[in-house]
Amino acid sequence: AAELEYESVLCVKPDVNVYRIPPRTSNRGYRASDWKLDHPDWTGRLRVTSKGKTAYIKLEDKVSGELFAQAPIDQYPGIAVETVADSSRYFVIRIQDGTGRSAFIGIGFTDRGDAFDFNVSLQDHFKWVKQETEISKESQEADTRPKLDLGFKEGQTIKLNIGNMTSKKGGAAKPRGSGSGGLSLLPPPPGGKIAAPPIPPPSSTAIANHVTPPPVQKSSNASSADILLDLDAPAAASKAPVSATTDLWGDFSTASSAVPNQAPQQSNWVQF
Repeated sequence: AAELEYESVLCVKPDVNVYRIPPRTSNRGYRASDWKLDHPDWTGRLRVTSKGKTAYIKLEDKVSGELFAQAPIDQYPGIAVETVADSSRYFVIRIQDGTGRSAFIGIGFTDRGDAFDFNVSLQDHFKWVKQETEISKESQEADTRPKLDLGFKEGQTIKLNIGNMTSKKGGAAKPRGSGSGGLSLLPPPPGGKIAAPPIPPPSSTAIANHVTPPPVQKSSNASSADILLDLDAPAAASKAPVSATTDLWGDFSTASSAVPNQAPQQSNWVQF
């Protein structure tokens, strides 16, 4: 895994001053005023790189790029990089060589903005390292937890109702109601008869051609005896002797003369 990691550049500053600092005599912080700030011991270029989770402060020659010293940093803030108590442009770093020896030196920037960029680049790197550590820890905890079995058991089924579709095959869909502004019509009941459409009213021409006779007013003088006479008249005519003549028209004249006193029948039709 270490071989696959690549080195990335976090920050580059072309001017940095290096100072030899006296050993710390007490627990109080370093002070840049104790250094010989006007006479730096070395001047060159500073480059901050990272490889994996480790950051490196490299002091290089401005022209040739030859490495003067480097300080590996495992955490920040920490013992590998410390700020001084009296200035924000100076820091104390711990350099190491390949044999395991280490020493503390002071570095300083002429521009305050360069010191700010150097500080922020280290903070951003170790913030990313902290996030990666938390993510890997959560993934390891998730692997150790018992996994939930969300699969279907044997014989277990699930039923879905999607819109107006039914779960049974061949089932009819429920009728949808019409949208806004429309009328919803229910289907006719099974086996019911559809009513015939209403008969349209007759036109004005048909009404003009059809003449309805006016109603006949019943006479108030008619009595029940007259009604009975009207009913008995045909019977009396049928009992009259029929003349033995071969003239067919004589039968009608004989029948009419047989009942001379019969009252004339009232006509139910009105003459126009």
